[in-house]
Parts: sequence; structure tokens; C-alpha cells
Amino acid sequence: MATKSVPARETTMATHAINITKGGYCSESRTFHSPRPPATPPPPTSLSPSPISSSLSSTPPPSPPPPPPTSTSPPQSLYNLNKNDVSFILCPPSLHVPILYFSLLYLGVTISPANPLSSNSELTHQIQLSKPKIAFATSQTAHKLPSFPLGTILIDSPEFISLLTQISKRDTSTYPVEVSQSDMAAILYSSGTTGRVKGVSLTHRNVIAPIAGFQESPAERDPHAVTLLTMPLFHVFGFFMLINAFRCGKTLVLMERFDFEQMLKVVERYRVSDVPASPTMILFLLKSDLTNKYDLSSLRRFLCGGAPLSKEVAEKFKRKFPQGYGLTEAGAVSRMIGPEESNQHPSVGRLNPNMEAKIVDPLTGEAIGPGKRGELWLRGPSIMKGYVGDEKETAECLDSEGWLKTGDLSFFDSDGFLYIVDRLKELIKYKAYQVPPFELEQLLLSNPEVADAAVIPYPDEEAGQIPMAYVVRKPGSKITEAEIMDSIAKQVAPYKKIRRVAFISAIPKSPAGKILRRDLVNHALSASYGSEARPERRFLAEAADLLLNIIYCPNPPQVPMRFSGHVKQQIHPP
Repeated sequence: MATKSVPARETTMATHAINITKGGYCSESRTFHSPRPPATPPPPTSLSPSPISSSLSSTPPPSPPPPPPTSTSPPQSLYNLNKNDVSFILCPPSLHVPILYFSLLYLGVTISPANPLSSNSELTHQIQLSKPKIAFATSQTAHKLPSFPLGTILIDSPEFISLLTQISKRDTSTYPVEVSQSDMAAILYSSGTTGRVKGVSLTHRNVIAPIAGFQESPAERDPHAVTLLTMPLFHVFGFFMLINAFRCGKTLVLMERFDFEQMLKVVERYRVSDVPASPTMILFLLKSDLTNKYDLSSLRRFLCGGAPLSKEVAEKFKRKFPQGYGLTEAGAVSRMIGPEESNQHPSVGRLNPNMEAKIVDPLTGEAIGPGKRGELWLRGPSIMKGYVGDEKETAECLDSEGWLKTGDLSFFDSDGFLYIVDRLKELIKYKAYQVPPFELEQLLLSNPEVADAAVIPYPDEEAGQIPMAYVVRKPGSKITEAEIMDSIAKQVAPYKKIRRVAFISAIPKSPAGKILRRDLVNHALSASYGSEARPERRFLAEAADLLLNIIYCPNPPQVPMRFSGHVKQQIHPP
């Protein structure tokens, strides 16, 4: 159902001032609003360059112009770095990275941070999307990069470090740089857990809006708080946590790479109070005996994001444990404030200020009300501008009214708490039923003999797909496939049963803790169908590529597919 005619991404609580419930639901427009006080972003004024950023900015071009700098050229020679240029950043976390981010943003240069562990093909794809003029890297990562028009700067080089420590000795005069909130600020890359990585284009307004709306209860405000950032700074969660920490004037501790025991040492040494965390880290903290070796008494709050956390795991973790929800395409969408909201497991909290939401029935396309499951649509000032270099993908997920289709199966309760059930693309189609992998994964993790688990769709001639579990046993455990399947069967409806189990040493996950299901699907198919001679094996082997397309392709083929062998049945997309 269409909402009232209002400018896209500019709606606020005042837009629908009637018939809004205490949970923020407007029955007239079938739209959910934030029950929190509205947050007003600052006016779209220009930003003044800092002295450090001035050393990288545009100045009158010399005559004749100097040649493009090499990977070891000093930063001060970059006289041609202009507004709207894109800078590709391939750096592990360090104290230099925040300075670099803010300096470039002040100059109107678009930052495009990437994972230093990315493969050459992944980096090539990201560079093709963002089209950078310059790169910033370290001596360990620079070899992965091609040449750029303005070269590659090493942020661990003596020249760059001198730029940070000897500002007063440099000529920092520049022409004024006019930067507005509609200008591009960053290109962040989607996780790629269900398909190829996309470049998400965010404006300065997209970045400012969720930070302006990030609220803390009086009990949460602490001028002496120390935040430990273990999340990657190239990831949307770490990116926004970094900016918010600076905005609030918090003490920030960075780790170059995540090591669990080293993290415990850091918490003890710096008396860390707050930790934005992934579910993977929470599982480590919950199940590791190393926590008994260190003084962790300073810890008072964890903010879990990047992937869902189950109620069972959160309740076992005997601390305040608020969850949040966000996307690279939308920034921070919801969070919990205060201990009372934090008890609403397994909710991801209430909508942030200035954010609107709809729950849309995937079959009918109609917006539905509280308590009903459907696809989550979002609208607000933090919604991305689009996908760089991909107008088709942008048009498919952003409609003409500014609604972002998240692809998440979700629902709101009557009090305005949002619940994420699973990814629509990841639902297992068992006969006429849809099975959420996340639900089965949480039941598996509640087993004391299971260290970690993931559930994927596995092709089946009769059912189409069946739930298959990958399980990491705890050290010393000898739990069997049959015991796992029997245990789950006692807790779920018959169509949700796990019908296949494989043991694995570790579940593949993204830096934010998301399960890389596509990798597991590929692993299951390649492990099972290599050289089998039985006809049904050949049928499934030939169906493998089609299965991946059905699960992960936004536009699966609409014609029946034929296969060889003795199997007569045809497969149709769901």
C-alpha cells in the first residue's frame, strides 16, 4: 500500500501525525516510525579543512606540473588531489587511519576503504567500481594494488608520519573547499555473503544522519568510557562506531588484527568499558576458559552487530548486552537503549530517529502490520545514494519513493521492537515450506557439545531443498550426526528437521561475523558430487549451479531446466 506523497528520504514523525500507536505504527500508511525523539542533522554548511588535510588538498598547480607520485612519494607533493576524487584505502587498523579518513572527508574526497585480506580478483572488482584517483596503503598491502593516476601513499612511511608530526613546519594554505551534505563521502563494500560485492555510495548526509541519531540513555553516558574497536574499520559497523566515538569524545583503543587473548589483555590493560562486538566474539567470550585469566571487571557494555545473536547466547552472557541492526546501504537502523530495552531478546531494538519502515508481504507486495512477517523496507536520511556503477541493481532495491528493500525477513511487535528472522534469499525451500537457517543454528548452538554451526540448503530430488547442518564439535566431543538430527527433531516442526550433517573445523565467516553460506553450499556440492556414478548424483551435480542461482540470483531463470540421467523430474525456481 502506498504511503502519503512526501519527498523521498525526508519523512519524519510529523508526516503522519495521526493514528500512530505507542510502538510507532501508523495504520493509515501502514508505516512504522521511530518512537524516539527526532534527531536534527546540522545545516548543510561547508567544512573547514584541518591542517593535516590541507597538506593533501588542491593548491595552485605548479608550472610545469610535477609527474604523478610513486608509491613512496611524500604526501605533500599531492597538489592535484581534488574534491570528488575517490581514494582507495587498503590499510589494517591503526591510529593513522582515522586521521586519514577525516582529512579526506574534510577535503570532499570520497574514501573507499577495503579489506586488506581481499584477493587480487576482489580488489580488481572493487577498483573497477570505485574508479579511484589515489590509494593509501601500507608497506604490507601496497603490492596488491595497481598503479593509480596520483599514485599510492604508504601511511607507514617516514614521509607520511612526518606529515602528522610536523604540521607547523609546513605551508598549509589552501583554497577553500566547499563540501555539502549531498556530496559523496564514502564508497563502502557490501559483505558479498550472498553474491558479488557491491559498492555502496554514501553521501555526507547519509553518514551524518545515523550519527546524529545515535542516542544514549543517561545511565550510558560516561565521560571516562573507553571503547575497544575490534571491528574492521572498512566495515560499515566499524566505520560508524569509529566516527561516533570521535563525535562523543570517547577514548578509543584500536587493534591492528583480532586475536582473542590479545583482546583480553587489552581490556585488562586499558580498563576497557565498551566493546562493539560480533556474535563470533561473543561465542568466544562465552565458551573460552581464557576469560578466567584476566581482569575483565571494567567491561560494562557490549553492542552486538554485524550478524544476529540468539536469545540463548545473550542470556548466557551475564552482562548488559544490547543488539543493533544496520546495513551498509542504510547505516544504523535500530538499536536498544538502556537495560530495559536490552532485555527484549531477540529483538534488535527500536528504529533510530528519522527512520521509517514497512513490512511488505513478499507474495502480494502489500504493507502489513505488527506481528506479521515480511520483507523489511526502510526510508530515511541515511539511506544510500545507490550502488556505484550498477544502475540496474540500484533500481531493484530502491523504489521511486526512496524505500530501500533490505531482503531481510522481519516483523515489528506492538511496542515497536524490530525482529530479524533471516535473509529472504537464505530461506530453505523445503517442499511448500520456508525454513529459516538462523532458527536451526541457534538450536544447534544451545547444544553443549557444539562450538559453532551453520545451516544451508542442500538439493533434494523430492523436496527441492533440505536443511543441512555444518557443525564444529567442541574439543573432546564425539557427538554424531544422528544425535544432532534427533536432538533438533525433538524441538521443531517436521518440515524444519535437519536432514543432513557434516562436521567441519571452522565455519567460514565475514570480518563482521556473517556466515558465508555460499562458500558452504559450494563445499557441500563439490564434496558430494565429484565422481559419483549414480544417476541421482549426476542429477544433483548438474543442478548445483542452478541451485546457487535460485538461492542468490535476484532474477532466477523462469523456465524449467532439464537434466540428463535417469531422473525425469524438472526443477522450477521457487
